[in-house]
Amino acid sequence: MAQVKGEFDVKRNPEGGLDLGGGAVAGHFRFDKQFHGALDATGIVHMLAVGTQVDGSAAYVAVERIDGTLDGLRGAFLTQHNGTLDRGVPTLSLTVVPDSATGELEGLRGRMQIDIVEGKHYYTFDYEIAEG
Repeated sequence: MAQVKGEFDVKRNPEGGLDLGGGAVAGHFRFDKQFHGALDATGIVHMLAVGTQVDGSAAYVAVERIDGTLDGLRGAFLTQHNGTLDRGVPTLSLTVVPDSATGELEGLRGRMQIDIVEGKHYYTFDYEIAEG
């Protein structure tokens, strides 16, 4: 596995809530990202998020399309986000959707970690490109 790290900028846009029934509403957001570093790409994310009556407990799911270069290889790929906040303790699984990569990134597999430090967003991306 290879690993790349860098920073990304993100802009959030509310898209309006989605009715889940029984009075529950999921927030729907679009995020536009610009990755810097060995991953030089744009990302478009659509996220659904829900909270609970317990402060600090929530969850989100999202799908993202990332388009650009990774270590100089050109292409695009999809990622799946699954995030949980359990009474203030966050967990996040962010993985490349199998067989979603195009161009020179075809065969891409991997996982990404996101860290937010003093308001700045950072990524760590562990990946491999499998042959055919």
